[in-house]
Amino acid sequence: MRVLHACSELFPLLKTGGLADVIGSLPGAQIAAGADVRLLLPGFPALLAGIPDTVIVTEVNTFAGRVTLRYGTYNNVGVYLIDAPHLYDRSGSPYHDSSQLDYGDNYKRFGLLGWIACELACGIDFYWQAEVVHGHDWHAGLAGAYLATKGYPARFVFTVHNLAYQGLFSPHHLDELQLPWHFMQPEGLEFYGQISYLKAGLYYAHKITAVSPTYAQEITRPEFGFGMEHLLSQRRDWGKLEGILNGVDYNTWSPQKDALLPQSYHAKKLSGKAENKAQLQSATGLSITPDVPLFCVVSRLSDQKGLDLLLEALPTLLDEGCQLMLLGSGDADLQHAYLAMAERHPQQIAVKIGYDENLAHRIIGAADVIVIPSRFEPCGLTQLYGLKYGTLPLVRHTGGLADTVVDCSLENLADKTATGFVFRDCQASELSNAMRRVFALWAEPVKWKRVQRQAMSMDFSWDIAAKKYLQMYSQLE
Repeated sequence: MRVLHACSELFPLLKTGGLADVIGSLPGAQIAAGADVRLLLPGFPALLAGIPDTVIVTEVNTFAGRVTLRYGTYNNVGVYLIDAPHLYDRSGSPYHDSSQLDYGDNYKRFGLLGWIACELACGIDFYWQAEVVHGHDWHAGLAGAYLATKGYPARFVFTVHNLAYQGLFSPHHLDELQLPWHFMQPEGLEFYGQISYLKAGLYYAHKITAVSPTYAQEITRPEFGFGMEHLLSQRRDWGKLEGILNGVDYNTWSPQKDALLPQSYHAKKLSGKAENKAQLQSATGLSITPDVPLFCVVSRLSDQKGLDLLLEALPTLLDEGCQLMLLGSGDADLQHAYLAMAERHPQQIAVKIGYDENLAHRIIGAADVIVIPSRFEPCGLTQLYGLKYGTLPLVRHTGGLADTVVDCSLENLADKTATGFVFRDCQASELSNAMRRVFALWAEPVKWKRVQRQAMSMDFSWDIAAKKYLQMYSQLE
């Protein structure tokens, strides 16, 4: 089976979020399971530099100008790159400028991604032709519309990584995008008078997947559906919506193999984790003590991630003498608030604004608890990393967090299935109560270590997800 993933990021070459991690791991796992899998990405500078030994497949005139389609390999996966400097040769984010303003030609930059994906199903590469096009998030949504205009030369699967980002553009671009005007209706691309690339992906897909089973159910409800809940409920009722949980690359995220950790460790010998904690405390100015739990956050700073709730609940943590190490960036008010808290409590709170992959590994390998109080979370990856590293997740019951973390309730502790701490209501008081349960378990070291070992034994490898996707492809009508 020949599968083409159309996407915008690839770990570790270009990453702004969890999508890059998925694309960096899922295709390789599918190849290992027997599929013929390739990627298609815009030719952003980081990707062209990271995959230098490419050959020209073709040069073609498109609605977005003349472009070169290149082909190379990365980590043994074939990769097509759309080489179009007039569209993609820009510094910084793939999506916006240094002022955080979306590029005005994003409709064209990502419309072209869908157009080329369709052409790879029609035989633009004489030697390889996609049978399944798998689009990821709004950036690849138009692939479904273009495939529909050609009578679906390939089946189209669309994965929702985060429904909040929809790719909305003016309908006056429709002619330039070379899409028929009859597509511009509610039963098509139209979303409140605009073209929605996300809706294109949802509407024209033979199968929609969400990145966790719970999120697949949540997005059919108004509070999570961002206006798409009716369409998604319909697709669910037709059997065309499925949740497949993301996985983890345990070659990258394993405390036994992680070269970025000062000390490696495993479930039967956790002394290395204690040494990592002491080193991180020293490096960040926190008081060096093994006696209090070190909480951590590795996240985008936003209300979606519930980090305003954590800010409100911080007195509960501070009053117990506990510590917090935060790594992330995002909302300016949240950044300033956390920096101010760190300045007032330098021995208990350390904050690093920005993203540092090496530091993220060191934090997760050192901390005792990773806090993810999200209002919604399609899948989440950091809680999966936390589980493997024995850094117990403290999460809200939503999306993939609900699917992967088992609460330390009395019954779950008794039957030895507990792996973390879960609260339900999106309130700071509920988060504070969950923190108090952390303190209670911390006071019983034998039980704490037992939960750690159970967490570290969980298997969320990509092999599982890859096989589910391949089975789903084979059943497409």
